[in-house]
Amino acid sequence: VNPVPSVNAVSNLTYCAGVSVPSVVFTGNTPGAVYAWSRTNEAIGSIAANGTGNVPAFTATNATTAPLTSTFTVVATYTNNGVSCTGTPIQFTITVNPTPTVAAVANQTVCNGSATTAVTFSGTVTNTVFNWTNNVSSIGLAASGSGNIASFTAVNNGGAPVTATITVTPTFTNGGITCSGTPTSFTITVNPTAQVNQPANLTTCGGALTTVTFTTTTPGTTYTWTNNNTATGLAASGTGNISFTAAIVAVSTISTITVTPNYTNNGVSCPGTPKVFTITVDPLPTVTVTGGAG
Repeated sequence: VNPVPSVNAVSNLTYCAGVSVPSVVFTGNTPGAVYAWSRTNEAIGSIAANGTGNVPAFTATNATTAPLTSTFTVVATYTNNGVSCTGTPIQFTITVNPTPTVAAVANQTVCNGSATTAVTFSGTVTNTVFNWTNNVSSIGLAASGSGNIASFTAVNNGGAPVTATITVTPTFTNGGITCSGTPTSFTITVNPTAQVNQPANLTTCGGALTTVTFTTTTPGTTYTWTNNNTATGLAASGTGNISFTAAIVAVSTISTITVTPNYTNNGVSCPGTPKVFTITVDPLPTVTVTGGAG
């Protein structure tokens, strides 16, 4: 009387696409038994639809956006004296998780003290988790996090742009196995607040060439200015430093000038606090000539 062979249970298995799946080795209660197997869903890798003996190693594949599961059915057969006895089949599954993705994220540039644009991550695989790192936390964003990035107030207290690189990695977890996709990176640049040093009030004479040179602690700053009184000979507005020939006036004449600094980078202009100063134009002295006695 031949024994009825059996196959020891095989645990269900889950892998990430692209990894090497090791051989599945069958064992049972009857030495000399032969194991025959078949499977469904050939899309999980380059492996035959059926075979005998152990399941060979193969590379897991999944070109879809959802897990792929292949069900394996295994039956043991024992042959002796020309009589074959077949045991009860068992089943197990091999699941291949998809590779998650993350869509490209646009770079952004903002001014110090301004709100950034919220960043919403997206990908092709449902239930993807997006983990990110930030290499410059001084901009007001944490060094790392998970999920979308809410709008935050950007910080740059220096005199030059600060650029943080955020790298986001998509992950997908199923069957206790977490699979990572290709990371993508983007930048958030925070421009400094433009600054202009307080110009001193100036007094000049009519007809004199008069200049005002603006200075700053933020290299690259540009200046726009307005003048409330063109009777001094200065235009009503302008850009850059001031240079003009003072008008000849009969009485002292005062212009109040407001200068506004601007810092522009990546197409984003960041104005600073305006400064106010005056230019006074005095009349030329006159000489009265009186005739003497003849």
